[in-house]
Amino acid sequence: MQLFYYPNSRKGRDRAMPLQPSMKLLSVDDHLIEPPHVWSDRLPKKYLHDGPRIVEFPREGKPPMHQWVYEGRSYPNIGLNAVAGKSPEEFGVDPVRFDDMIPGCYDPKARLTDMDVDGVHAMLCFPSFPRFCGTVFLEGTDKDLALLCVQAWNDFSLDEWCATDPARFIPMMISPLWDTQLMVAEIERNAAKGCRALGLPDNPMNLGLPSFHTPHWDPVWSALEETNMTAVMHFGSGGMPPSTAPEAPFAVMVTLMGTTSMAAAVELVFSPVFHKHPNLKVAFSEGGIGWMPYLVERADYVWRKHKYYQNIHPTIAPSELFRRNISGCFIEDEVGVSMRHQIGIDNITWECDYPHSDSFWPKSRARAEEMLASVPDEDAHKIVELNARRWYAFPEEGFKASTADSGWRPNDGNPPEYDYDAVMSDHGGVGYGAFIQNLADQMANKE
Repeated sequence: MQLFYYPNSRKGRDRAMPLQPSMKLLSVDDHLIEPPHVWSDRLPKKYLHDGPRIVEFPREGKPPMHQWVYEGRSYPNIGLNAVAGKSPEEFGVDPVRFDDMIPGCYDPKARLTDMDVDGVHAMLCFPSFPRFCGTVFLEGTDKDLALLCVQAWNDFSLDEWCATDPARFIPMMISPLWDTQLMVAEIERNAAKGCRALGLPDNPMNLGLPSFHTPHWDPVWSALEETNMTAVMHFGSGGMPPSTAPEAPFAVMVTLMGTTSMAAAVELVFSPVFHKHPNLKVAFSEGGIGWMPYLVERADYVWRKHKYYQNIHPTIAPSELFRRNISGCFIEDEVGVSMRHQIGIDNITWECDYPHSDSFWPKSRARAEEMLASVPDEDAHKIVELNARRWYAFPEEGFKASTADSGWRPNDGNPPEYDYDAVMSDHGGVGYGAFIQNLADQMANKE
C-alpha cells in the first residue's frame, strides 16, 4: 500500500518524460578506489615502507585479501564500496581484491567506459582509502609523511585520474587538516592546476579539531573564496557515524547517515562562517535533499524565538544563508524532488555514487529519468547538469585553472555587507557552552 503521494513523482503517471539528449548528467558524488601505485610511485624512497602500500593478508579457503597498510596499521577495502554491477542479493564484505572489482573502480579509462554505459557525462570522485576528506592522514604519526601522502593523492587525482579527460572529471582534493596554513598552501597549489573542490569533514569536533563556530577555519574559507573552490562535505566525513544499538542491523546506521549532513548544515547557518565569507560554497554529498525544507523552516523558527539572548545574528535568518551558500545532491529522493522549489531549484544537484552500493550503475540515467519524470525540462536540466557546472565552476570544456575565477560566486564576488564581529558585539548573547554552564551553576546552588 502506498501511504504517501508526491505530486512530482513518477508514481501514478502513464508515461515518463525522458531527459532531453542535450542534458549531460554531471554526478557530484562518486568514488575512486586507489590503485596500488598511487603512493609507491610518488613518495620518496625512505617513506615507501611506512607510506600507504597494498599487502596481501591470507584468508582460509580464499585468495588473500588486499589491504592498505600505513604506518603499520591495516585498512581493508570495504566490499560495499566497490560493488558496481552487482545486485543487492550479492552485496557483502567482498570484493576485497582488486581483481574481484570491475576495472572502472580503480582505472580512469575504464571508468570513462562505465560512465558511457551508464549515460553519465562527468563525475566528481572522492577518495576511498584516505576516507572522504583525508582523515586517515590526520591520524598519521609522522606529519611530514602525512603531508606527502596528501600531496601524492592530490597529484594522482588531478594529474592522472582527472587528466584522463578534463571535460569528464571534476577535480577534487584533500588537505592536511591538522594545519590551516598547510591547508591554504595546498589549496593554492591545486587551484593552480584547476582543482574545483576540497573535501572537508562535516563535523571537525569529532576528529579533535576546532568547530566551525571558531575563527580557526577562517584562512581556509578565505582561500576557498579566493580560488572559487567548493567545500564538499560527504556524509560521515566527520568520523563518527550515527550511533545505534549493537543488536540493531547495519541498516539502521546506513539509513541515518544523512543526519550528519543535517547537523552540519545547522551548525553552519548558525555560525559566523557565511556571514564572514559570503562567497563560500558548501556542497553536502550523499546526504539527500528531502530533509532540507523542514530543517530550514525549523532553523528559522528557532532563530525567531531564540535570537535575542543567544549569540545568533539578529537580522539575517538561517534560510537566507542556506539558499545562498549551500547545495545538496540526491540519487533517489522523491520527497526532495517534489519540494524542489521550497529547497531552491538552483541548490540541487544529482549524484551517481559509483561504485558504491547506493549506485544504480549501469542504469543511472534511466533511474534519473524515472525520478524526474514529471519535472519540467528547465528544472530537470538544472538538477542534472547546470547547477553542478555553476557550483563547481566546471564549464563544458572541462577544468582549467583559467576557468575557475570566471565562475559564479554566491555573493557575486562582493565582500561582506556588514562587520559580523561588530554586529555581534552590539548584540551580545551567550553560546551553548556558557548557557549549559549557567544552568549547571544554578543547579549547584544549595540552601
